[in-house]
Amino acid sequence: MSFLKTTESFQAGARTMPGRYYASPDILALEQERVFASHWICVGREGDFAVAGAYRLASVAGESLIVVRDREGQIRAHFNVCRHRGTRLCTESAGTLPETIQCPYHAWTYRLDGRLVGAPHMAGTPGFSMADYPLHAAAVGRWEGFVFVNLAPDPEPVEEAFAPLRHRFARFNLSSLTSVRRIDYEVGANWKLILQNYSECLHCPTIHPELTTKLPYTSGANDLVEGPFLGGYMEIRQPHESATMSGRACAIPLGDLPDEDRARAYYYTLFPGMMLSLHPDYAVWYSVTPRSATASLVTCEWMVHPEAPSQPGYNIADAEEFWDRTNRQDWHICEQSQLGVMSRVYQPGPYSPRESVPAAWDREYLRVMGAQDLAPPRGRAVPDARPAETPA
Repeated sequence: MSFLKTTESFQAGARTMPGRYYASPDILALEQERVFASHWICVGREGDFAVAGAYRLASVAGESLIVVRDREGQIRAHFNVCRHRGTRLCTESAGTLPETIQCPYHAWTYRLDGRLVGAPHMAGTPGFSMADYPLHAAAVGRWEGFVFVNLAPDPEPVEEAFAPLRHRFARFNLSSLTSVRRIDYEVGANWKLILQNYSECLHCPTIHPELTTKLPYTSGANDLVEGPFLGGYMEIRQPHESATMSGRACAIPLGDLPDEDRARAYYYTLFPGMMLSLHPDYAVWYSVTPRSATASLVTCEWMVHPEAPSQPGYNIADAEEFWDRTNRQDWHICEQSQLGVMSRVYQPGPYSPRESVPAAWDREYLRVMGAQDLAPPRGRAVPDARPAETPA
């Protein structure tokens, strides 16, 4: 939601993407492979897996994963697929598993680390060895208290992938923050429209009355303007102390923040589907998961200093209501955008210099996807299928 005070990062000729990028099941299928199956995808916080057996199901690139802490303390990600006949092993979205994971169909049983330890009636089967049938695994990485998975066979180490952010958020103590509220939103819009909407606040005066009174939409500056990580800060309008309904701080500061950070809110997108909002007294993170080419699941989670809930003046509900209202305003306008970009008359329009971050987001997306592979089949009349419409 940040803006650059100058236009130095804006590339002339940048335009929005053609409508098919937001409605085509074929493009979504490519995205699942080229974007979601090859990048680090956030699936929760380390606190979600606090004890052995604690698990969450995660949907990544159309796959169901069981993310669980094993008895040795490792966080694992197993494909939710039995090695016998492919049955889903877990159906509840979260919980605590006992010592093992058992298939509900034929009772094949696995340790929490994925090893097969029970296979009824398989004794004497020629060539069968339980050691050959562990659960299929995905890579797991951690960054600032967040847990990520990657489906690629040999993914880039998470430390290297997030190297541009090394130490950038240290003062906010992200790894130690406590999650206090989570809301899941079903949004009738393509996942990219949600990320693009988050990346600019030109819409704020008309869509977000509560936000505009606390965060002037022309304030601040961007400090990450190209690549997979984008965003910057906005100034908190005095005499307000934070982005809350009342304008008052709702919790103790996240860390020993300098004076300038006590008057700022930071907003970043972490490609492909994570958004991170940092305020002096609380943080919010979002994950965006495609449900279909025209629908998405957005998970929003509020975090505070671990000592905040026990301190005088704690009122996280003030921030929760502020962003729940703002979120729903955003989801509604994204749904209206979805309807518009599916019109036969929609054509890409020009980005303004104050939309440099969504234009940069588009460039990263097109780079990852390989834009040359996204042209419509020959012979099909598509009025918005000109190469010049790829964002510059």
